[in-house]
Amino acid sequence: MEVIPGIDLMGGRCVCATHQSFIEDKPAGHDPVEIAVGWARQGATRLYIADIDGARMGSPQNLAQVKRIMQASGVPVDLGGGIRSLDTAKRVLDMGVDRIVVGTTAALESSLAEDIFGSVGEKTILSVASLYGYVAVRDWQARTDERSEHFVKRMCELGARRVAFTDVSRKGMKGGVNTVAISRIARTVGVPIIASGGVSSIEDIRQLMQLESARIEGVVVVTAIYSGAVILADAIAVASGA
Repeated sequence: MEVIPGIDLMGGRCVCATHQSFIEDKPAGHDPVEIAVGWARQGATRLYIADIDGARMGSPQNLAQVKRIMQASGVPVDLGGGIRSLDTAKRVLDMGVDRIVVGTTAALESSLAEDIFGSVGEKTILSVASLYGYVAVRDWQARTDERSEHFVKRMCELGARRVAFTDVSRKGMKGGVNTVAISRIARTVGVPIIASGGVSSIEDIRQLMQLESARIEGVVVVTAIYSGAVILADAIAVASGA
């Protein structure tokens, strides 16, 4: 299982880095390039970048920083935030991003989802935000009437081939990972699952490793590694079975 550090970008800066040191002995700054290089040095094999401005504006806003991150870190990057057209998806992939992340807002437009999955499906991650079991929308402040597992199944029928599942009620080290919900999603569809939200300790990594489903291929960790609650290198070692 791959442990993937998350980097949230706003105004060209990393807004995750609000805690104490995590790169050697240096205090955490907000330079996303320095942060990305630090995670790579600790063993990260992939980064999960969220363009917060892009999600709000409807198109990517921090691509210059993303390009710098890719060049400096030398590891593959998954990018989400404002990718709401096939043209945008292709443009982002053409600049070297390894995989794009299509969020719930875009995926709710079935025709758009079908276009993206049909054209660049192998390079696309469907990001599903779940609020109390239902699909979350509007910056996770509201929910639809559709159960998360039903939505994922519907998207997979349209061509989604990989799913990042986030339980938004557990974001920011709240309550640990929701293994019950993750297992339910994994049983619903036959595609790889990336877990997100709620990781607060190494024990959460172990719990994900113990899930019966072999479809859990990765976990995105943000707050826990920035706060120091989880050491990235330790998490990677556990996830690799070391």
